[in-house]
Amino acid sequence: MRNHRQSRFIVPFILVALLAASSHAAARPQKQIEPKERDLIREVRHQLVLLPYYSVFDNLAYRVEGSKVILIGQTVRPSLKSDAEAVVKNIEGVSSVQNDIEVLPLSSMDDQVRRATFRAIYGDPALSRYSFQAVPSIHIIVRNGNVTLEGVVDSETDKNIAGLRANGVPNVFSVKNNLVVVGDAKK
Repeated sequence: MRNHRQSRFIVPFILVALLAASSHAAARPQKQIEPKERDLIREVRHQLVLLPYYSVFDNLAYRVEGSKVILIGQTVRPSLKSDAEAVVKNIEGVSSVQNDIEVLPLSSMDDQVRRATFRAIYGDPALSRYSFQAVPSIHIIVRNGNVTLEGVVDSETDKNIAGLRANGVPNVFSVKNNLVVVGDAKK
């Protein structure tokens, strides 16, 4: 029980560090992160995670280029796209925000696939521990019956199980497993 509680608090911090490192690595792979920019990266991530309607069916990511923030990802709610831009614009040190978040098309079939994929992944005993976070670390993005898994898991086994569970959902045409294994991100 104690290990479960510890991992519940450690995983979000690892996720923040991983996303901050990956977003920066994509923007400037060979330059050291300045302390001011590191603080900006941390604050952007913090503000995005705190958005009230950010859910397991959304994928919010970003890149920081100096004082410019580029928002990327997908959301099922148009309001989340505008909310993300608004909170990032208000962060001290942000000069501009480029909002490239994609709003996924409305589809009752995609909604059914989202719910079924959620139950398949988070209902699995090996993966259920990921659902105990405020924003679970496995994000399920569905576009026209195609599922993309985004986020962070603890092991290659968890990544594979999530992919297999998503592939077993009726009406899923394809599954793209972009989950990152925490240990692999450190290499």
